[in-house]
Amino acid sequence: MRSDLTDIKVKQAKAGTAARKMGDGGGLFLFVTPSGGKLWRWKYRYEGKGKLMSFGQYPDVSLTLARELHRQNRELLASGVDPMAEKKAEKLRAQEADENSFATVAAKWLEHWREGKSPRHADTMIRRMEANLFPSLGTRPIAMIEAPELVRVVKAIEERGAGDLAKRALQTTGQIFRYAIAHGYAKRNPASEIKPADILKSTHKTNLARIDAKELPDLLKAIEVYQGTQLTRMAFKLMTLTFVRTTELIGAKWSEFDLSAKRWDIPAERMKMKTPHIVPLARQTLEVLESLKLISGDSEYLFPGDHGATTMSNNTILQGLERMGYKHRMTGHGFRGLASTILHERGYQHEHIELQLAHAPRNSVSASYNHALYLEPRTKMMRDWADFLEMTQRGVKVLPFRSRVG
Repeated sequence: MRSDLTDIKVKQAKAGTAARKMGDGGGLFLFVTPSGGKLWRWKYRYEGKGKLMSFGQYPDVSLTLARELHRQNRELLASGVDPMAEKKAEKLRAQEADENSFATVAAKWLEHWREGKSPRHADTMIRRMEANLFPSLGTRPIAMIEAPELVRVVKAIEERGAGDLAKRALQTTGQIFRYAIAHGYAKRNPASEIKPADILKSTHKTNLARIDAKELPDLLKAIEVYQGTQLTRMAFKLMTLTFVRTTELIGAKWSEFDLSAKRWDIPAERMKMKTPHIVPLARQTLEVLESLKLISGDSEYLFPGDHGATTMSNNTILQGLERMGYKHRMTGHGFRGLASTILHERGYQHEHIELQLAHAPRNSVSASYNHALYLEPRTKMMRDWADFLEMTQRGVKVLPFRSRVG
């Protein structure tokens, strides 16, 4: 087959007043438009009908590549297949494969699943899927995925030292496959054929770590001189003073605080019990919030995250405790247990402590009432708790405040 074009000829081809063709043999030619565009075309016949196929634009498609595409399609034509029809069929197959890929179906499942979930929870789920599932499974047709593929993905997560995350990943894939079956994307759920115990190392569940009450003075002093970021230091101080759950703390918004009324109203959707919760704010707590305003007052959140994250992560709290020397000895949840133990020892009413911990049993009838129940004695308890922490941090011996219980 005659080849008339060269790289130099193609590169130097100039636009004219009218479009022109520069042939390369075998029906392949460069179509030069009046505006200077250079388009690769191939003219051929199939079943007696003339056809014109595009191979793209120069210089995105070089002369060498255009000739290779020309060769491949000539071979296809020689085998009795219409190259243009095959190209359209390939595009349709690719679209169908994409619509039925694991990532596409997972995104549809996520839209269904996230109803009623907090934005933070949904964002966490998205990040986990993008980091752990999509790299290996994302482009795979979901109906073609078999159990051994899931095992490889889950085991790879475990090998990073994230055994709990590996277990959750398997559970998530199971939910996605159930959705796929319900909507006709798959006929079976390979995740249901696997139990975590079959592939993951067993772990012994332990209680969330926390220090003894006698170690509290050292922890308070460590927080006071914490060498990490001020934002993390303020998180520790506020967690100590309010003993809310870690997720409730790091997701806190400035709009939830009424500093003049000295209270923090956490909405039901952010609470584990799904009912609103009131945290009375002591003088020391207000001082922390005023300092925090200087750091994050321009944000919607008290503790905005880094690198595009909406809020600070739970890992930030754990890493901060590790930096202070409390790895495996204290967790964010440990502040709650510590407060509960000390307040009970010092004579506060069990009902008051449990309500302030948001532990008290609640139902749809009593929820709107219970969250404000015993608010006056709880406010007094929170003031005394803040005073106790302040004196303890200063090293002042604190007498039991049993007689101050209202």
